[in-house]
Amino acid sequence: MRHRWLLAGIGVLALALPAAAGAQTYPEPNEPGNVAPKPKGPHHTYTVCKRGCDFRKIQDAVDKAKAGDKVSIKAGTYREAVKVSGRRKAYLRIVGNPKNPRKVVVDGRGRGQNGILVNGADAVTVDGVMARDYKGNGFFVTNVVGYTLNHLVAEKTGTYGLYAFNSKGGTMENSEAYYVNDGAFYIGQTPQQDKPIRSIVRNVDGWGAPIGFSGTNMRYVTITKSRFYNNAAGIVPNSADGEKFAPEEDNIITGNDIFWNNFNFWAGAPFKIQPNGLAALAPVGTGIVLVGGHRNRIENNRIFGNYLAGAAMIEGILNPKNVAARPLVGNSITGNAFGLNGTDLNGRDIGYDGNGSGNCISGNTGVAVVVPSDGSTLAACPFGGANAFSADHQAALLQFIGKAGVNGWVKHPHPARAGFEPLEVYKP
Repeated sequence: MRHRWLLAGIGVLALALPAAAGAQTYPEPNEPGNVAPKPKGPHHTYTVCKRGCDFRKIQDAVDKAKAGDKVSIKAGTYREAVKVSGRRKAYLRIVGNPKNPRKVVVDGRGRGQNGILVNGADAVTVDGVMARDYKGNGFFVTNVVGYTLNHLVAEKTGTYGLYAFNSKGGTMENSEAYYVNDGAFYIGQTPQQDKPIRSIVRNVDGWGAPIGFSGTNMRYVTITKSRFYNNAAGIVPNSADGEKFAPEEDNIITGNDIFWNNFNFWAGAPFKIQPNGLAALAPVGTGIVLVGGHRNRIENNRIFGNYLAGAAMIEGILNPKNVAARPLVGNSITGNAFGLNGTDLNGRDIGYDGNGSGNCISGNTGVAVVVPSDGSTLAACPFGGANAFSADHQAALLQFIGKAGVNGWVKHPHPARAGFEPLEVYKP
């Protein structure tokens, strides 16, 4: 009966998710509609610096700029929270130093809500900026069609580093986010579309967080050529009642390095720990966790050195109300390389509770340990029809959610990796 008690507890946390998000002042989500037409010129460039430029504050330049204009920020630290709002700011370009974004810093001093917020302005570009010490997010895009977030750094932000919500299409690339108290990167509540516009996440580093990449009810997202490491959990696409448009669908996670996600932030962290919400449920020691969802593909990734598990699929336990959104349907784990050729093993490589239908697992290398141990839920691809669900095997996976994940660790030594150091317990 333990698994029923555990599910009930998860349901309570899932219902608390909207309240946790509500602690911040977020714009009301609206239907993004169709992309704004490209503005006709002439366009202008407005410079920002401490002395000798058009403006001393980024917000003043943004307020002056019209659709298609450019705001060029010179080196310095700007203590402000920038807002880009409405269709009249569509196609605006905010550019700092793409080669060294740490030279152009927006600093919230722990009080500002978001470093740069884009709301309802389509196809805006933010390039070459660092955001740090904001209560909410480093870079936040919502209610838009298209965005480009490039060469950005987010450090010690209150919820997410780079965050896209209730939007259609966009790009996050060549960026880094770390020491945030929820997800380093996040795309969520993507509206369903008849002609989907894909979002691309490419060449990013998410580390030092409860979740490297979080995606509640995200869809049409490709995450590729990126690194998620030293988090509690690397990548967590999930379906949850706390946001619209459940479940997550049609996402591709391919060609990434997902390793050393053993950061037990509960034992100490450079951020305030949230006691509830999705981050609190992240199973410490896990590479990828797919919670519910339809037609998600986990393929051709390198997954190693995660003490609890490399990759797992489990029923949409965060949908206690929307029962129809809970089943796993048509998801696959294929062609991944586990355990770094036997030199950096996962505690377990693949786990699946057998929920749903049409889910399959094939063509992976280096798989040494699976859950369940007899592989009875792990159907080979291609596969149609109902999978072999097991309540007992689901309970075995659920017992390791949240900080209890460390109880299931199977530790193995990590070989040296140039440019990376394992992070299990934070030491100031």
